[in-house]
Amino acid sequence: MIVTIDGPSGAGKSTTARRLAREIGYRFLDTGAMYRALAWAVLQSGTTVDDLPNVIAIARRTRLEIDQELITVNGQDISALVRSPEVSSASSAIAQVPEVRQLMVQAQRRIAARGDYVCEGRDQGTVVFPDAICKFFLTASPVCRARRREDELRKRGLDITFEEVLGQQAVRDHRDSTRQAGPLVPADDAILIDTTGLSLEMVLDRMKREVLAKVETLLEQGRQSD
Repeated sequence: MIVTIDGPSGAGKSTTARRLAREIGYRFLDTGAMYRALAWAVLQSGTTVDDLPNVIAIARRTRLEIDQELITVNGQDISALVRSPEVSSASSAIAQVPEVRQLMVQAQRRIAARGDYVCEGRDQGTVVFPDAICKFFLTASPVCRARRREDELRKRGLDITFEEVLGQQAVRDHRDSTRQAGPLVPADDAILIDTTGLSLEMVLDRMKREVLAKVETLLEQGRQSD
């Protein structure tokens, strides 16, 4: 079974998805990390993100694997290399390319077919897993999201200002919400949660109750059909 969590950068998707997956006994799929891994591969090749034929060619020949926190590209562990502002910016750009998104959707579905997953990203409930048992869309105020991102980057030793983070965030939000393929929008049946001012425990408690209620409904339907 699949639970999806979509939303913009800094809304708390990754942290919440990891904890939710652990607490309900599911595996965690960070689909944003897959795009960042591909962006890393593109940058390493010396290709610019606007060189679409080469970007698509790299996407087709690159072997991406993601297993919980382990991210590999062609067998190389790059887990610690995909969170820089440069890679994040490049990943947002290549995510606009329909051919790239098609390849990623196929890869995400292949991975999630292995078991029960909490899948976090931007189009999980709308495009990749439209039949997920439970869908969430997390958001927060722009300032709150930028503060979270700034703290995250500084903990990794990156010297970046709040204004830079806020500016990069605005550019990425516009790209993600206006792209033709898999735009960042809530699924019609998604549960919307504004995490501004909420603790992780408060968000988790709400999400666990929603997921468990959905699972119980499915089990009850199964019992009635037997």
